[in-house]
Amino acid sequence: MTTEEKHLSAIFAEALDRVDPYKIITNCMKLEDNILSVQVPGEFLEINLTEFNKIFVIGAGKATAKMAKAIEDILGDRIDCGLISVKYGHTEPLSTIETIEAGHPVPDENGVEAARRIEDLACSADAETLVINLISGGGSALLPCPVRIDCGDTNIEISLKDKQKVTKALLACGADISEINCIRKHLSELKGGKLLRCIKPARSLNLILSDVVGDNLDTIASGLTSFDRSTYCDALSIISNYQIQEQLPAKVLKVLELGSNGNIAETLKAEEFKAERADNVLIGTNRIALLGAKDKAEELGYDVRLLTSRLTGEAHFAADLLWAVAQDQRDWEMVAKKPACIIIGGETVVHVKGHGKGGRNQEMALNFLKRLGQDEKNGSGIHLLAASTDGNDGPTDAAGAFADATLLEKSRAAGLSIASYLKNNDAYNFFAEIDGLHKTGPTNTNVCDIQILLVN
Repeated sequence: MTTEEKHLSAIFAEALDRVDPYKIITNCMKLEDNILSVQVPGEFLEINLTEFNKIFVIGAGKATAKMAKAIEDILGDRIDCGLISVKYGHTEPLSTIETIEAGHPVPDENGVEAARRIEDLACSADAETLVINLISGGGSALLPCPVRIDCGDTNIEISLKDKQKVTKALLACGADISEINCIRKHLSELKGGKLLRCIKPARSLNLILSDVVGDNLDTIASGLTSFDRSTYCDALSIISNYQIQEQLPAKVLKVLELGSNGNIAETLKAEEFKAERADNVLIGTNRIALLGAKDKAEELGYDVRLLTSRLTGEAHFAADLLWAVAQDQRDWEMVAKKPACIIIGGETVVHVKGHGKGGRNQEMALNFLKRLGQDEKNGSGIHLLAASTDGNDGPTDAAGAFADATLLEKSRAAGLSIASYLKNNDAYNFFAEIDGLHKTGPTNTNVCDIQILLVN
C-alpha cells in the first residue's frame, strides 16, 4: 500500500469513527434518576420515564445493532423487550433486544418475518408505553411489510417476490433513493409513517441516522416514523419516467393505480403526524463524517477543502466532475494549496446494463481511472478513494476502491481493459485483479458515501 493509500484509508477511518452510532448515542443521550435526555445540535429533549410502565425498543437498518447496544448500556433492565432487523453480518452482542439478520438491498423472508413481528410488537404498545425506534439506512429493505388491500370487490396481497422484482428493477434503472423509497412507501404496511399508526397511542422516541442526501426524514428508511410528502401519483410518475412498467408485477401497478384514484388511504401526512406522540431526532449525517475526515487530513498535513455533501447523479458523471476538480487543483491550485485533500460526500447511482459485480463507488473509481489513463501525465500526483460508509458498496464485500497512477500501471501490465469492465458494470472484479479494493468489513454505520481526493 502506498503512502497516499494509507492516508486515504486513515482519513476514511476517522470519518467512520465520527459517525459511530454507539458513540453518538452514548454522547447525546443521558439517564439521570428517571429522566432520559437527548441533546443534539439545535435540539434538547427530556422524557420522564416514571410516566411509562413499559419500554419497547424496535428498529431496522445497517447501523441499528450499534444503536441498540448503546440503548441497552444506557437503559439496562428498564427495557422490557425489543427487536431489530439488520443486514447479514451487521450485528452486535445484545442481551435484551433480539436481532434478526435479513437481506439488503433486495429484501428476503427474514426481513418479512422481522417486519411482521415488529408490527405486532408496535401494535401491542399502549398509552403507558415508550417505544424507542432505532432507524438507519437500509431499513427500507430490511423491513419489508408488503401491503394487503381489501377494497370492495378487490383483494390484493403484494408478495415478497413482488417486492423483490420492484426493488431489482428500481436499482437497475438508476432511480435515486428518494424515488425508490417513494414506491416502497406506497407498497408497505409500515413505511411512509404507517409505523406510527401501529404505535399509537404509545409515545415514540425515534433516533435516526441519515443515509440520504439532504437528510429528509421522510426518505430515510422510507420514513417509518415521519409524515410523507409523496403520493401514489408520484410513484406512478417515477415508474413511467424510467419506463419499467413491463418489469413490474401487474398487481403492484394495480395497487398504485387504486391509490392514485383515492381508493386506498394515503401514507401519513403532516396534519396526522401532529397528533402523534412522536419525537424524531436526527443523530448522525454525512456532514458529520466529512468533518471527521477533514480533521484527520489536516492532522496528516493536507490543506483541506470540503466540496459538498450532496453529490448525486450517475456515478460516471460524478467521476468526470472529480477528475475536472483534480486537474485544476494539480495544475493551478484552484481549490487549495498543495498537498491538498478535497472531500466530497453524497450518494450516486448506476444505471446497470451489464452483468458484472460492483457498486456505485467502485464504478466511480473505475471511471476516474479511465480518465487518469487519458491524462498526458497518467494521473501523476492524483489519488482517489471512493467508498461507502456502511462497508458494503452495492452487493459486494468492499466499501469501495482506490484510483491512482500506480493502479493504472498495474492494470495495463495485467492487460485489463477498463472500457470492457465498465461496459459490463464489473468494477469489483477489475479492482480485485490489481488489489485496488478498499475492504473495511461491515462498519455498522451508514451515512451515504465519501470520496477523498489527494493532490500532490
